[in-house]
Amino acid sequence: MRVVLDTNILVGALITRGTPPDRLCQAWLRGEIELVISEVQVRELAAVLARPRLRRFVDDDEAAAIVANIGARALVVEEIPEVDLSPDPDDNPVLATAIAGRADLVVSGDKKHVLALGEVAGIPIVTAREALERLSLA
Repeated sequence: MRVVLDTNILVGALITRGTPPDRLCQAWLRGEIELVISEVQVRELAAVLARPRLRRFVDDDEAAAIVANIGARALVVEEIPEVDLSPDPDDNPVLATAIAGRADLVVSGDKKHVLALGEVAGIPIVTAREALERLSLA
């Protein structure tokens, strides 16, 4: 199953082990799900992980290794369509990645903007906990 993990889910997985976001990332690393990500999202992930307030949670070397190697284990979508669906324009690349990558699921922790949409182009948008249940990983 192809899954787009919003940047907040990827960062959450690095910060707190054993949580639903971390369990989803572990399922991806075990090959139980296929992560779909775009170049735009990889750049966003790098920028977020470089924020000073995250340095106490994520080691700089670990963050750099993740960003540098994510493409080796994920389907990286290079071209994404223009999408204007979220009230927060920063969320639109994640939604576009799901469309371009023909994802089966989008996972986000953004209740106000992304989760509130419910779906994008027929692709369900769910929380990490809901994703684990849908994927029978709970």
